[in-house]
Amino acid sequence: MTAQPGAPLLFLDVDGPLIPFGARDGAYPTYPPVPPASVSPLLARLDPAHGARLAALPYELVWATTWEADANAWVAPRLGLPDLPLVSWPDGPEEPGPPALPGLHWKTPALVAWAGGRPFAWVDDEIGAADREWVAARHPGRALLHRVDPRRGLGDGDYALLAAWVR
Repeated sequence: MTAQPGAPLLFLDVDGPLIPFGARDGAYPTYPPVPPASVSPLLARLDPAHGARLAALPYELVWATTWEADANAWVAPRLGLPDLPLVSWPDGPEEPGPPALPGLHWKTPALVAWAGGRPFAWVDDEIGAADREWVAARHPGRALLHRVDPRRGLGDGDYALLAAWVR
């Protein structure tokens, strides 16, 4: 399924939701091809099955990651996805100004601005209560902020939640 213009946005973080990390045993499956040495070796943990699952969701997919343009260069091809729009961080990745709310993730204001009132879902491993509060107070559309456990990444339950929310 391809999302129609005006479909809800799905802001996608890469590290954590798509590339799991941090499990105690550190044993993650890897998928070919082996990434070039110039790219993160964690890219090998990117399950190509995510591509079809993401494309089947009725969202407009948008990268919301510090991978920035590298998400289209390295992640999208491994998933079989086309180049996706990407959020550019106003202060550069991970260089936020002072938080307007304690605990607010530095991505949150930029995502709300990028959405421009459109409904959106955001999957990230660093979402917290302050982000939900910020979005509820400043975003007029529907929003789902879904924290993904970075040790396991997106799974069946996460995909089911995303599909149900958009209905």
